[in-house]
Amino acid sequence: MQIMIKTEHLSKEYGGKKVVDDLDLEVNHQETFGFLGPNGAGKTTTIRILTTLTRPTSGRVWINGFDGVEEAAKVKGEFGIVQQHLSLNRELSVRENLDLHARLHHLGKAERRDRIDELLDYVDLAAYSDHLIDRISGGMKRRVMIARALIHRPRLLILDEPTVGLDAQTRRRIWDLIRRMNSDGTTVFLTTHYIEEAEALCDRVGIIHQGRMISLGSPLELRKHLGLAVVERRRSGDDTEYRYFQDRGSATEYVQSLPSSTERIVMRESNLEDVFVELTGRRVSE
Repeated sequence: MQIMIKTEHLSKEYGGKKVVDDLDLEVNHQETFGFLGPNGAGKTTTIRILTTLTRPTSGRVWINGFDGVEEAAKVKGEFGIVQQHLSLNRELSVRENLDLHARLHHLGKAERRDRIDELLDYVDLAAYSDHLIDRISGGMKRRVMIARALIHRPRLLILDEPTVGLDAQTRRRIWDLIRRMNSDGTTVFLTTHYIEEAEALCDRVGIIHQGRMISLGSPLELRKHLGLAVVERRRSGDDTEYRYFQDRGSATEYVQSLPSSTERIVMRESNLEDVFVELTGRRVSE
């Protein structure tokens, strides 16, 4: 299987502190990979290394076979990136923003026009092509940023919190666009604090904590390792005990074995946030 992202013993230090610590990672071609972790875990630094903005202190990185340090110019042609914060030119229209980015990638006039028209249709914004950026919604702006990142036909798309701040309906629309891009052959590397987003979109998830990869697998594999069923015993005050079981039957037997009490007991399916909290003691958004 072709590897799109590969790192070996990747580390980055600032002031003697390892922000990324001996990271080994492989992301397959046409995979949607979720990169989860709390703030300060090393996600942003890893992305900066993958996108050639930061040189690693040690270790190596390859993007679609190109060395991230020695072949940085070639690597830049392999990926597009949608950053968490909006970075569109507010004084330009949707089309003008895309045209400016296409010029930076040295696309000729006819190619620019055709590619922009193609992408506007792709992200369902053709009717808004002449609207100023300030006159469109937050969800539309995200779609413009995705279109901009795809302007040079990258094989890898890096999405850093692509739906942050969007309402649930708009978020689902972005999800559909991500699925479509992936099914069309684009490898997607995704960071998110929305657990349901990772579960809905990602083939595999890597959890990073204090610069190290602490768990890796499909969402279902990670849940199975912890237990697919959860029993919450909510006691007085804010104290809640969580116990995990391999199946609902085992969880039911445990609940039935408990003495009668005034405790509130909830039985539910586990999720990736459960996995994360058990591994790190912190919620993903912290």
